[in-house]
Amino acid sequence: MPTTLPPNSPFYRFSTSIETRCFINNTFVETADKFPIYNPSTEELSAQVSQAGVNEVDAAVDAAEKAFPAWSELSADARGACLRRLAELMVESVDELAYLEAISMGKVAAHYPGEVRWAAALLQYFAGLATELHGETSLSTAGMLNLTLRQPYGVCGAIIPWNGPLAAFAMKVGPALAAGNTLVLKPSEKSPLTALCVAKLIPKAGFPPGVLSILPGFGAVTGAAIASHMRIRKLAFTGSTRTGRIVKQLAAKSNLKHVTLELGGKSPCIVFEDADLAAAAEAAALSIAGNSGQLCYASSRVYVQASIADRFVEAYTAAFRKAMGKVGDALDPDTTHAPQADAAQFQSVMGFIEAARTQGLEPIAGGRRVGERGYFIEPTVFLDPGEGSQINREEIFGPVAVVNTFETEEEALQRANDTEYGLYSSIFTNDLKRVLRFAKGLEAGMVGVNCTSPTAPFDMPFGGFKQSGEGREFSFKSLDSWTETKTVMMKM
Repeated sequence: MPTTLPPNSPFYRFSTSIETRCFINNTFVETADKFPIYNPSTEELSAQVSQAGVNEVDAAVDAAEKAFPAWSELSADARGACLRRLAELMVESVDELAYLEAISMGKVAAHYPGEVRWAAALLQYFAGLATELHGETSLSTAGMLNLTLRQPYGVCGAIIPWNGPLAAFAMKVGPALAAGNTLVLKPSEKSPLTALCVAKLIPKAGFPPGVLSILPGFGAVTGAAIASHMRIRKLAFTGSTRTGRIVKQLAAKSNLKHVTLELGGKSPCIVFEDADLAAAAEAAALSIAGNSGQLCYASSRVYVQASIADRFVEAYTAAFRKAMGKVGDALDPDTTHAPQADAAQFQSVMGFIEAARTQGLEPIAGGRRVGERGYFIEPTVFLDPGEGSQINREEIFGPVAVVNTFETEEEALQRANDTEYGLYSSIFTNDLKRVLRFAKGLEAGMVGVNCTSPTAPFDMPFGGFKQSGEGREFSFKSLDSWTETKTVMMKM
């Protein structure tokens, strides 16, 4: 049985009513097949969740098809009103969402309200943006009025990751529903509880049955059924590059559905000798420390000019330790250091560290497990391991950073771009001409100047180059990927 909290805990009332069923057609549906969720702080069982299979995916698609005509014909204001109300209800449920994220993914409850407010604000942003969705007109052909219409695909699918479940939920649900689509969404099997909690709010927010279904389950079962479904016309996926490749193959082999992908990263952060060293060290440390390094756009590769390397490394490692802070149960209000999401992720990160050691690379900070219970890892830094090393080239998704030194601007740019990833890059310098050269030269979908991730404004496109993905999220660009363009030619 899942571990329960003592009655005097502020989270006790939530521990007795965790929603674990599939949500289809505004109704919760239990399945015989279940999978467990463990608390990564304590390694204790948190819940047993219904596994959605092919039948549940078919039922959700049936409901979405039925709901689509009326939903897409609603005014943009009416659709936006549902999104705005859902955002309000999420903020009202902040304590319950914080509890669920702590016991499933290990997010620190004391910090989590900010993430809920962020997700709610994104839904509200897209609620307002819905009224701006329109096409173009042209009188350039004699005797003709030509125009384009932006129209929703119909039934769409979304597969979201475990590292930021509520944020990813808003990133997919907001633009998809604002554009008039209906949506079948699969949360990660590692962290489905917050999405299922939000499912309880969907009818209260005014969404008609079938507009949004939420199906927990494993990628090989639920995700594959969604990606290969012949009546889903567009799919959005966020996750690893390896899984993104599989998703795209399934989509191509079925009905060649349109796919957008937000994938992995190995983001470089370049610090020049003229930069504000203290500010650069703190920003770079906060980027990799956030969510215990489990962020696709974390600054996991730092390049610092050799003339300031010693001072920077000292400031950076101190800032990294400070940012991670105190280890403890994610529900403890004093805890700031989150665990890795589960045993598999913990073992994967430790595997990278141990593999580096076998190659003669010893971290200059950290590199060990913290405690004997829970999946906690020390903030870890390797110095100059070599461009070809695994620790420098592969996405680790943990509190592990590599600091490399460089001499010249040309060397820094070449090494920063020497990767198959291209999600986020950043540069710290006070040289405006250098800023312009690097803004153009860095091979990444996002470039931070004297800032780094998680800086990502809603009204600017979010996405990557190369194997970091296809398409863009945030901003009006995201609505492009949830609508199709129709050209209409009218003879006058």
